[in-house]
Amino acid sequence: MVTDADSILINRILAGEQHLFAQLVNKHKSYAYSLALRIIENKADAEEIAQDSFIKAFKYLASFQQESKFSTWLYRIVFNTAITYKRKNKVSWQSIEQLQKGYWQDDAEQADKKKFIAQAIHQLSEQDQAVITLYYMQELSLEEMAEILQSPANTVKVRVHRARLKLAEILKTILKKEALTL
Repeated sequence: MVTDADSILINRILAGEQHLFAQLVNKHKSYAYSLALRIIENKADAEEIAQDSFIKAFKYLASFQQESKFSTWLYRIVFNTAITYKRKNKVSWQSIEQLQKGYWQDDAEQADKKKFIAQAIHQLSEQDQAVITLYYMQELSLEEMAEILQSPANTVKVRVHRARLKLAEILKTILKKEALTL
């Protein structure tokens, strides 16, 4: 059983202090939103998915075993909710430029690098996008990712490695095409 600030809050919530759930929401809302946004690529839908995920977490909080961190359990809920939403709604893809608005306000070179990386990530499968996002952008450990993805840590490690290789190949192709258009 994991004992941390989240576990203390969860125990108090389960004991009847339901208003404390707002503290869990405030603590984890940006990560839930950013994971949903990476999968859905639409800000309004990502907000809705994050909210739905917190509602599900609240509803099923009593079933949370507390053998892992709350954040890991929550991210699994967000991941599943986003994937289900995407499949049901066949979300149309936003252009990379739309996705980047509000994210990066760097110099032109940094913006170009991020644009190419975002284009490459967009071409990966949903699973590979999730793995790259969780590992590099959310900076989760392999063990945390294993819980979220419901796979052994070694399998996740291999997925990260393979996704990184695919990303590198896609980037080579994108950069080669970009160089030819200059």
